[in-house]
Formats: sequence, structure tokens, C-alpha cells
Amino acid sequence: MGKRLIYGAVALGALAVLGYSVPLVAHHAFGAEFDANAPIRLEGRIVRVEWVNPHSWIHIEVDNPDGSADVWMVEGGTPNVLLRRGLRRECLQIGEVLVVDGYQAKNHSLMRANGRDVTFTDGRKFFMGSSGTGAPVDGAERRSLEQGRVRC
Repeated sequence: MGKRLIYGAVALGALAVLGYSVPLVAHHAFGAEFDANAPIRLEGRIVRVEWVNPHSWIHIEVDNPDGSADVWMVEGGTPNVLLRRGLRRECLQIGEVLVVDGYQAKNHSLMRANGRDVTFTDGRKFFMGSSGTGAPVDGAERRSLEQGRVRC
């Protein structure tokens, strides 16, 4: 009976090790991926919305001066944080035009940005960044909280 207990403990330990070795999607800090010295303003139509953890993503098609277009991936806070600020997934309709203020990815060849503010064509503005991530402090979150939750 003692051997069974030892074998069972070893098997349980092996399962625990295997469980921890499964790759996870890493949650990163702002500074790991985005450039605080590269602010960017994008205006375009929504082509896709990913309302997922640990970050939401809005994909917008931005027209270039030469007539071509690029699809930018704009990272926002978690869906839960955005919901508490008044932004629901239903507010982000495919085809709707947005203006996004944020910061470009460190690799400037990528069409990726960390969104700070999203402004709809009717003037509604949402702070979509996540606090405590190392993003530049510019007062946007404080202003958003002072204005109260804006519903879409």
C-alpha cells in the first residue's frame, strides 16, 4: 500500500507539472510593445472588433494619401474595464468611423497601436487605455473619470 501512495503522489506531481507547462497568452506592459515617444492619431472605419481578455482590439481601416488603405490593430483595456467606463461591444459597429489617439508599436513597420482615446463622429469620447501598464501619464484617465461614465 505504501508503494501505491508513492506512485499516486508521483503521478499527481507529474500532472501538476504538465498543467503548469501549458503555454499561456502573456499579458504585457505598455513599454514592452509600444513606443511612448510615438503618439499617433488614426481615423478610419471599424472592420473588426475583438472583445477578448486580456486586451480588447479594434481593427480600423485607415486611408493613405496615395489611395491605398491599411488595417490597424488598436489595443484597448480589458472588456470589463471598458464596460465599467460605459463602452459596450455593441457600440463598435462594423463600418463606423472612429478617431483613435494612441501610441504606435515599437516596431513601426507593424500596423499596431495602443489606443488611449476613441472619439466617435458625434463627439462621444472614451478613454480606452488601461491604467497601471506603464503607458505615458497624460491625464486622459483622470479627465475621463472626472467627466463620469459616458454611455454609447
